[in-house]
Amino acid sequence: MQDEKISTSTMLQRLFKTSGISRFVRHYEKQMEGVPFDVRLAELCAEKDLMPKQVILNSGIERTYGYQLFNGNRTPSRDKVVMLAIGFGLDYDEAQSLLKIARKSPLYPKLKRDVVLIYAIQNKKSIEDIQATMHELGLALLGKEDRYD
Repeated sequence: MQDEKISTSTMLQRLFKTSGISRFVRHYEKQMEGVPFDVRLAELCAEKDLMPKQVILNSGIERTYGYQLFNGNRTPSRDKVVMLAIGFGLDYDEAQSLLKIARKSPLYPKLKRDVVLIYAIQNKKSIEDIQATMHELGLALLGKEDRYD
């Protein structure tokens, strides 16, 4: 029913003014769903001309688990999304978008660990470099924070 694309702020204003939530949800339902995470990974592979194998290797994610993420059989933690962003060579905005699609919190520049990740992403650091910096600063290594997600 609703094909027009509207901004988030416009949608929020309309939500505040609606008299019936059921009708609102039905009307805007396509815009609320978003792209499934595994579909976005496939799109990124095509856009960046990369194979999942390359991304998984560059990300430092265990091979089997990485393929499960690409196949949609597993839901990634926030750290795994960040690691995939690094594996793809995404910039800051692209990484934030991937986190949003995965429904994970964005990188926040007032958190020490996130500052390291933002810097690393923006400066195209490798997983090995990032892990070394995390260790040096006494921060949880990537992939070791999963219990907090």
